[in-house]
Amino acid sequence: MVKHRKSNLQVKHSNTSDASGSSSENTKPRSPIVTVWKTTLGVLCLIIAVYIGTLGYLETRVNTPFDGDKAVQDSGLSVPDRYWGTYRPGVYFGLKNREPRSPVFGMMWYELAAATHKGIRHWCDQNDNLPSYGWIRHDGFTFGEQTISDPPHNIVTTFIKTPGGEHGGHWTARINVTSVDKLNAAFVLIWYGALDEVHLVPHQGKLLHTSYADAHAPGLHLLKEKYYSLLKVEKHPAFGRLAVIGGDDELNDKEKEVNFVPIQMLVETPFVLDVVYTTEDLPTPPLKGEEYTKVLEQKRTSFDTRFEEEFKLKEKGYTETDAAIAKAAMSNMIGGIGYFYGTSRVQSRYTREPVPYWKAPLYTGVPSRSFFPRGFLWDEGFHGLLIGRWSPDIQMDIAAHWLDLINVEGWIPREQILGSEALARVPKEFVVQSNAAANPPMLLIQIANMVKRRPHIFQRDSKHRRTLDRMFPRLQAWYNWFLNSQKGAEPTSYRWRGREEDGLQLNPKTLTSGLDDYPRASHPSNIERHVDLRCWMYAAADAMTTIADMLQRDTSKFEAIRDQLGDEELLNELHWSSHTNTYADYGLHTDGVKLVRQVGKTPAEGSKVVRSVTSPPQEKLVTSAFGYISLFPMLLKVLKPSSEKLGKILEVLDKPELLWSPYGLRSLSKSAPLYMKRNTEHDPPYWRGQVWININYLAVSALKHYAGTGGPHAARAQQLHTRLKANLVGNIISQYKKTGYLWEQYSDQDGRGSGCKPFTGWTALFVLMMADEY
Repeated sequence: MVKHRKSNLQVKHSNTSDASGSSSENTKPRSPIVTVWKTTLGVLCLIIAVYIGTLGYLETRVNTPFDGDKAVQDSGLSVPDRYWGTYRPGVYFGLKNREPRSPVFGMMWYELAAATHKGIRHWCDQNDNLPSYGWIRHDGFTFGEQTISDPPHNIVTTFIKTPGGEHGGHWTARINVTSVDKLNAAFVLIWYGALDEVHLVPHQGKLLHTSYADAHAPGLHLLKEKYYSLLKVEKHPAFGRLAVIGGDDELNDKEKEVNFVPIQMLVETPFVLDVVYTTEDLPTPPLKGEEYTKVLEQKRTSFDTRFEEEFKLKEKGYTETDAAIAKAAMSNMIGGIGYFYGTSRVQSRYTREPVPYWKAPLYTGVPSRSFFPRGFLWDEGFHGLLIGRWSPDIQMDIAAHWLDLINVEGWIPREQILGSEALARVPKEFVVQSNAAANPPMLLIQIANMVKRRPHIFQRDSKHRRTLDRMFPRLQAWYNWFLNSQKGAEPTSYRWRGREEDGLQLNPKTLTSGLDDYPRASHPSNIERHVDLRCWMYAAADAMTTIADMLQRDTSKFEAIRDQLGDEELLNELHWSSHTNTYADYGLHTDGVKLVRQVGKTPAEGSKVVRSVTSPPQEKLVTSAFGYISLFPMLLKVLKPSSEKLGKILEVLDKPELLWSPYGLRSLSKSAPLYMKRNTEHDPPYWRGQVWININYLAVSALKHYAGTGGPHAARAQQLHTRLKANLVGNIISQYKKTGYLWEQYSDQDGRGSGCKPFTGWTALFVLMMADEY
């Protein structure tokens, strides 16, 4: 059929040619220029189309989820023992459940006589200047106890859950307010939430006045402001003019619905209130009154017993007081776990503007309830060392939530700002996350650590084995992303992305490394080699080997990278200085930098502090910045026990003029040019001398490791381990006794806590040091 049609066409064409008196061969040929032009135009159009299509594809990769089974399979009511919890770490006391649109409950308070100058307490805020607050017991499941000191009042908040039923069961929260001077002081307590599901039951003390309102709040981040707007002045026989809650005028707008029900109680201390939440009939009624008191005491005793069984601190000779501080630290870590839901703002070099990530939940610990009440990627790896020791169930759930935030590129945003309450507490410049930005893969290393320490929970057909199996493709994608995105110019070298020179910073920050303002090469460039990142990649390859081996998967590719990065000769070629006998970064560097004040060209411009370069930079090792990164080959156990370079590190580790202090290893040597120097006019030193507990934990852990290997440096490592651990634990406990808090960092000069407080995050790792658990 086809041939027949072709034949007819040819005959017709031939007849037509004959009729015209010419053949097709005699038609005028096309101009070569026209042909080339049309071909070029066609190719150009094709290139443009491919470019536009590729660009569109690349634009969407940054916010496209990883294609694979979710690591989190059980959430919401399918995790009944952790459905309800104190998952609002940014408020002094609040509860919610693990649902995207959970009802929230919380507490505010103020002293009636001091309301004008102390304000209402609600969010954990350093500016409130509370002498102390925090959980002293918290099991992560059914019970918690917190103390809050706000002179002249002390507040104890506790909660007990009764899981079960189809809606998450019951819970009761108790708020116990006392006055330090034992006077019958007037005190205003506000509880907010859903009125029809909550019963307020005064247990002790006098309730002088109650008012409430059905109201509409524009967001969780504005509840206190909304409460202020509801206050109306009334006359009270005992207190004269009294501010009480009135109606919400905004509800006259038919589009606005009730979503905030504050209940104001004017009480006389001492006062005890039971807040009982129940939505269903269960065999066990909700706790209140004396029954609650009885069960609360049982929970306290059970918790204390279990804590000692897990960590054996009294058995190791620690005092009752020191053990109680460790218990509070661990409880604050567990009590600081939050449940967030929302979308991050992300950007890649292919997107003109920031774009939203997909909406997702995150179950995670937080570094600081007052200053960082949100999730941080590398922090969570350190948190997990302690959380996983207490509850593998909780930590595997946390890790799974983080890994479900990975995109198709294998990238995880390093800072999670999910929901309006979290967003309201973050400076604008830190909101958008770049997909070029890494963060140390500590979470990967922590998971491998759990596999090594608790292999029995990952045996075949166990729930954790199944979770780990779902995690594996995501862990592999994350690991590969590091290998590809952070590689350096030289073979086996790596470079943190994100360093930018702006002419203002004494030494441009490397936020992605986690060590923020730690001195790197003075002039950022593509030739940089970062020794800490290379060591992180060694540890990541080793971790992937451990996990793959447990899952009986192919380990060869991971082993090959691990062995290559563990080759000391290659490491030394890139990072060892035979001149100073130290490991160091490499880059375009000069120590001839200083901050100077630059006068504006016109009076209107004013003046500003800028960086002045007094000597030109050169390509070289940054040996003048001896500090934490110089230790990373030891910290992450890259060096073999017999390594000569390990001996060199241990030889100088306890030199007071370098890194050793009575309070732990300082982050930067006293001899370094930038030791305790400001980075900008408004940017004080951060990782330039202060003692940080996460890196010190790695040091103590590494020393314990090398002490147990029997190598030539074992005795020296053991001695340093004992002394460093004593310095760290002793100072952290001492500062807690003096200040009532764990701190973000500690002074290398006098041991005082500095930075934000409370910083229960990785500072709480001192509990594992006390227990000798690494």
